[in-house]
Amino acid sequence: MISLPIERLANAMSNRVERAEESDAVASDESGTTESRGVSDDWPRWPRLADGLLRGMQGGLIATLTMTVFRLPTMRALPPTANFWSTHVGGGDPEDHPIAGIGFHLLYGVGAGGAFGVLFAAMDAERGMEPEPRGLLWGTVYGLVLSTFGTHVALKRLLGVRLDGDELAIFHAGHVVYGLSLGAWVGSRLGVPAEHVGSEYDYEPTDDSHREK
Repeated sequence: MISLPIERLANAMSNRVERAEESDAVASDESGTTESRGVSDDWPRWPRLADGLLRGMQGGLIATLTMTVFRLPTMRALPPTANFWSTHVGGGDPEDHPIAGIGFHLLYGVGAGGAFGVLFAAMDAERGMEPEPRGLLWGTVYGLVLSTFGTHVALKRLLGVRLDGDELAIFHAGHVVYGLSLGAWVGSRLGVPAEHVGSEYDYEPTDDSHREK
């Protein structure tokens, strides 16, 4: 007699919990969040920003190396950071400071990558888009912003350098390559646990691929 109301109450609470879990699952599906990838946009703010800084610095290093490999066959010169080092620090010609120029360039790229990672983690706009395309989109914009800053401030004002038309095109293209590489890295790794990164993209054939034409 006494246990019957308790059993009814327990059953009612269990049903309510199950309905809440089902509604959360539906909301998760509608928001486009996939548990299998481990991606979460609901982290507490500061841990997410810290993760964005780390991923951005990693991506900045990779993106700087990628941009350097892209520009070497055409420019055949050290990055402008070598000019900055020779003008404001070491003196002499830029070719006299290859290690300092490349090292400073890597440091600049890593720092810019960390700033992008923090901004990307803090952005709430375009959250309906998957993180990878968002990374590519905003990475391209970010690369162009850095390129514009580089031509108008770093080169023109600080170094007194004006690039020719072909050099300017390669300079901008190199920063687009930097932005794409950085955005792809950050977008594919921000909020993804390390154990999920390696299995993020499994190219499995769809049912249509098995059909005979």
